[in-house]
Amino acid sequence: MQNTAADPQPVHVAVGVILDGSRRVLLTRRAADSHQGGLWEFPGGKVEPGESLAVALARELHEELGIRVRRSSPLLEVRHDYGDKQVRLDVHVVWEFEGQALGREGQPLAWVAGNELAHYSFPAANTPIVEAVVALEARVEGDVPDQ
Repeated sequence: MQNTAADPQPVHVAVGVILDGSRRVLLTRRAADSHQGGLWEFPGGKVEPGESLAVALARELHEELGIRVRRSSPLLEVRHDYGDKQVRLDVHVVWEFEGQALGREGQPLAWVAGNELAHYSFPAANTPIVEAVVALEARVEGDVPDQ
């Protein structure tokens, strides 16, 4: 289907599921005045025109958190229509990073175990990411056999 003015292009976002040495996941809280404000999310930001996904992810995580991505891999892509806005989330697991994550834009941060993610409120587009993180944690911990 072709996109038209009535069917705008989704906002393309590079998203990082950042894991620490204990395999906890880094969450950030959206600013109250932003779209889906006050909810928790996996950090990242818009992919700029002409920018590769890897460059966008590295740039956004450095700008927002002050970290440098050392090793990442694709996790999933999510497309979601909020009615007033469409998003395309390209989600990568950040297995290794350099630096200490800080809320450089004043946003609260939380390091959360995968089994605790259900206690946080996320934008609807993040639901498949939460599910993928829980499944990933189970695979990493060896609770689910490889198929």
